[in-house]
Order: sequence, then structure tokens, then C-alpha cells
Amino acid sequence: MNSTMKTKVVIAGGGTAGWLTAYTLVTRLGGLLDITLVESDQIGTVGVGEATIPTLRTFHRLIGIDEQEFMQATQATFKLGIMFDNWGQQGDSYVHSFGEIGQRSWMVEFHEFWMEAQAQGFGGSLEDYCLELKAAKANKFATQVGKKALNFAYHMDATAYAQYLRQKSEAAGVKRIEGRIDGVQLDSDSGNISQLILDDGAQIGGDVFIDCTGFRALLIGEHLGVEFEDWSHWLAADRAIAVQTQATESPPPYTRSIAHPAGWQWRIPLQSRVGNGIVYSSRYLSDDEALHTLTSNLTGQPTSEPRQLGFKTGRRHKSWHKNCIAIGLSSGFLEPLESTSIHLVTTALLRLMKLFPFAGKSVLLAERFNQETQLELETIRDFVILHYHLTQRDDSQFWRDYRNMPVPESLSHRMAIFSENAYVWPDDVALFRVDSWVQVMMGQGLMPAQHHGASRMLNADGLKQQLMALKHMNDKILAQLPSHADFIQQYCPAPNG
Repeated sequence: MNSTMKTKVVIAGGGTAGWLTAYTLVTRLGGLLDITLVESDQIGTVGVGEATIPTLRTFHRLIGIDEQEFMQATQATFKLGIMFDNWGQQGDSYVHSFGEIGQRSWMVEFHEFWMEAQAQGFGGSLEDYCLELKAAKANKFATQVGKKALNFAYHMDATAYAQYLRQKSEAAGVKRIEGRIDGVQLDSDSGNISQLILDDGAQIGGDVFIDCTGFRALLIGEHLGVEFEDWSHWLAADRAIAVQTQATESPPPYTRSIAHPAGWQWRIPLQSRVGNGIVYSSRYLSDDEALHTLTSNLTGQPTSEPRQLGFKTGRRHKSWHKNCIAIGLSSGFLEPLESTSIHLVTTALLRLMKLFPFAGKSVLLAERFNQETQLELETIRDFVILHYHLTQRDDSQFWRDYRNMPVPESLSHRMAIFSENAYVWPDDVALFRVDSWVQVMMGQGLMPAQHHGASRMLNADGLKQQLMALKHMNDKILAQLPSHADFIQQYCPAPNG
């Protein structure tokens, strides 16, 4: 390849995945790439409103996204975690927050010191020692108080986010072509994609093709024949219905996940409206029943017609095959229970930039890409399964089946060692930290039989003083935080807000 020539990258599909791919590549590798994105206005996107996780903030900094500008453009609010209702038992509620619980030590995790305090009759609630969790429940927020920075993410309008990224991408030099992809031409020798054929007969050639066509997986699946590994025996949900409603209260700084007899409902608060939806399994609930369940549990008047989506949980056996890389839903899908969809796009892009096939030789690069993608998806899969499997609900066949089903060995081992010894470790892709596993397992009723003996090396008075100091520090910072709504109005009000 001539060193002065740019590698031609063709992105099939727009939406969040397509335009985030385009803007990332043009900002970080634009001098080396000629980027074209093909999409059709006639094809809708899946974006129904998105909750994110804190990794997006770091990624935005990498590609030069201004936080206030982005939040204004997408009617975004802040997110400190997810409130789970009715997951352990009906009537239960807990928060999986983004914050650190207490203070870390190298040998014994904080929850084990707290367990020792509980055994001695003091210590209060584990929630007392996590600022982000307390702020979420108090409906308070600030990015920082003094030297203390909060760990947060966003709720945003996904359609507006894609439009925002499109504007920035085109201004940076990405070429957009309007049209439906009617066919794909493969090279007879290599089997690589050589051209996309559009419905008007236009031919779009390239060196590297990125499949952002969503569930259809037009390039990687339909034309390159990469098979899909179905995980529905572990995650039964295969349907979702989404609807927008008017906001009836100031937006809380957390997502709601409300379990129902055959699935769960989300509430994502934006500045001027609320995104709602129900995720369910058609094996246990009809579409009409799901729609009734959703509309019976809305808190404001609908502002859109309900939109139904079908999906299958799982992953492509390869996300990179030949000269095609699948990013987003075309690579795999895990239901939005822990808001990881956009995170998976960003990690795929980081991986792609590090392994980009500039020299044209991609077999080993693709192998590494696929190995890392598989590990990441399987790790998140286990964390999502945990929520379903770790339930005491007995009110429907859906929950009874989840309680009794076999789970992946990796998850079974993690649950067993926590149950016996309270031991937790970060996952293999450094996404869900110790505190995340602890909050979900304890939040849904899995309390360890014993904990590390070193937690008893500090005498009762010393332990009590340290816990009281941590709680007092959080209470002091919490008192200084403004309300979430007030902070948004000062920091990033949407133009129509």
C-alpha cells in the first residue's frame, strides 16, 4: 500500500453506532483515513433513549466532546446508578450505584469490615458509605464538591445524540451517502468485501467495511455468513416496547428498573420527558399483555406511540471477519439492564484503533479483536444473568425458571465463593468493579456466611470510629450538593428546557 494513500473506510449504517464510529475515526485517525458513511433516511434506528455508564465520559474526552454542549444537544441528565425494584422479592428496592463503597484496602474489601460491624451490632446500612448512592436517593447532584468528584454517567436522547455526532462528523470531513444497501460485492480471490451496491445502482468501494446495520447485521451476517451464537437459554427476553411520556417531576439522577412477572420496565429521565419501556419474553407474556403492563405503569401522559422491538440475545461468532468489522448491535446484543450498549461500541472502537489493518494484513489482528470482544460480551452476559438468577420471587413461571436454571460456570463460581466467604474480584475486562458485584448480590439478598478474619484485627471502638468518620464525611458532602434539577439548569439546560 502506498504510504501516501489513505485507507478507505466505509461505514454501513448510521444511528449511534455508525456516527460514533465515524466521529471517533475522523478525530483520532482522520489524517490516515478516507471515511464514508452510508445510511438511508427510510430505515429507522433502534435508539429509543439511552442510559449510559461512566466509561462514556472518558471516551468523550478522548474524541474531544464538550460535556455541556453534548448534554444540551441531547436533553441529557446525570446518572449516578440504577434503582432496581422488585428484583430480589416483590417490594424490595436497591441501588447499583457508580460510587465506591467506603475505603479500599489491599487485603480486605470494605463490605467485609461492614459485615464485621454488623456482627458486633453497629455499622448501619451499607448505603451510608457510598456518596453516589446517597446522592441518587436524595435527588442531589454536582460533578464535584471541593476535591471530591462524583462518578457519574448520562441519560440522553439517543436520536439526538446520533444527529449531534453526524453534524460534528460531517464538519470534520466524513462523507455521508444517502441510500439503501441493495447488495454486496465480494472479491473472488480473498472473499473480502470490495463494494456496496446501493438501490440506485451506485457502487461504494473501500478497503475496510464497518457494519453498523444493527440487528440485521447486513454485512457480517447476511453477506459474509458469520453465524450468531444464541444466548436465549440464559436470557429469555426477546421483545421490548418503548414509549415516551411527559415528565411529571424533576428528573432523578438514576435509571429505574422495575421487575414485572415476565420481565422489567425502564424509566430514563431526560430534561423534558421520560423514556419508558418494557423488556419481556414472548415465551411468558403476549405482546398485548406486555403493552398493558407498560401503559398501566406510566407516570405521565404518552407523547409518542408505543414502538415494538424484537431481538435475540447473543453474539456473532466473529465480530471481525475478512475486511469487515461489526460494531454495535450487528456484533451482538445484551439487553439494556446495565446500560452497556454504547459502552460496547466505544470499547470496540478503542480495540479497532489499536489493531487497525493499515498494512492490509488482518488475520492475526482480527483474531485478537475477536478474542477480546468475546471475553467482554461473556463478562457482561454473566453480570446480567446474575440479576435474574439471584431472585427469591415465586410469583410467576418466568421467575421460577430463572431461579432454577443452570448458569455459566464462571458466574456459578463467583456466586458460590461470595456466598461462602464474601470474596469478590473485579471482572476480567475491568468493567464491573468489586462494588458493583457486591451491590447487586447483597441487594438481591445473597449474604455471605462468613467474611475475612482480618476484619477483626481492628478493635470494635476503632472500627466504629472509622465507620462513623466515613458516614459523617458523606453526610457533609451530601448537604452541600444542590438538587439534580438545579444543577442541570445551571450547567447544561437544553435549548427548549
